[in-house]
Amino acid sequence: MLNANRLSTNIIVTCLVLVLVFVLPLIDRRVCARLGVNLHHGVSSNPNADALLQIRQMILFGVFAVYIAAYAYLVFFSRSASEAYLVHIAPFADLQNAIDTDYGLFDFIVAIFKEGVQQAFTHIRVVKFEDITQVYMNIMLFIPMGYLLPYVFEFFRARSGIRPVLACFIISFVTENLQLIFRRGFYDMDDLLANTLGGFIGQMLYIWVGYVVTHPDWRRELFTNRRWQKTARRSALYPFARRIDLSRTTLLGTDEEAVYHFYVTQLGFKPRRQLTAEYSFGTDFLFEMGKTQVEVRCSNRPAKLPTQYLSISARNLPLIKERLLKHDIVTGPFEQDPYTGQRQLSFAGPDGVIVTILEEEV
Repeated sequence: MLNANRLSTNIIVTCLVLVLVFVLPLIDRRVCARLGVNLHHGVSSNPNADALLQIRQMILFGVFAVYIAAYAYLVFFSRSASEAYLVHIAPFADLQNAIDTDYGLFDFIVAIFKEGVQQAFTHIRVVKFEDITQVYMNIMLFIPMGYLLPYVFEFFRARSGIRPVLACFIISFVTENLQLIFRRGFYDMDDLLANTLGGFIGQMLYIWVGYVVTHPDWRRELFTNRRWQKTARRSALYPFARRIDLSRTTLLGTDEEAVYHFYVTQLGFKPRRQLTAEYSFGTDFLFEMGKTQVEVRCSNRPAKLPTQYLSISARNLPLIKERLLKHDIVTGPFEQDPYTGQRQLSFAGPDGVIVTILEEEV
């Protein structure tokens, strides 16, 4: 039976973590490539790609569920309830008890330069090996958590540099409290620190391994990002970037009724405001959907307008396409955006407007 304090359990968990980190993205990439499925919301060669991507997501959910079940067993069900409530809040006490040294940290560093690395390590003795394996196990247990959260869930993938490790800290904190309440082990500060460190390592492994393997263009993206970072902090708007969003796009129109019908009745924009504009001999509309505002200036005079473009981003393009067809809006086939590689869907509106819906990046 698996036990978190046994060396055999540590070896098994280590092997499973290595398989998860290095084998999962390789299999994922090769299987999707063979099936003609684009992993990054681009145009797929397989007409059943959306259904296959749903199956892939269900498999990933299953992998995560198996991990959670194994984690729950190791931290709760593999342990018997103790008679008392046990609390251990001294940080790094396990490592201090497990290792006996002749020197302090500063003296040990000095010994490395004076005696050499090999001789300096002779002054360190392991006296309680099970405490070291316990710390190691707590780190290894949370590497899959930090790795799978951004791999499986879009919410964590969108901010893979911070959200996974914060979630790991919260989950570990809740686990320690549940162990205390049900008396399944210690409420241990060292466990909380080790779990959070494991989550951070898993998060970094996703960025360095999972993302790299499943994103063939990662080198170009990294080069572009580094080049941008060299000048971004000296630019005018960079300090305000988190608060900036595209709010309003202005278009020209000629037929008020056609404009209102298209944006409000067919697309579902909310009519925010309308003004009578003397300079255009017509009405100006302001439509709104979420954070996006579309201003349409109607002249009510026959005119040949140039081709105009309205680009918005959204998720679940296949469902959007079905709903557009139900509202008598004919769309073209899915195309690939030349800049991001994401799928896009285009259709025509009144007054020569081409509306493009771009699959939102995650």
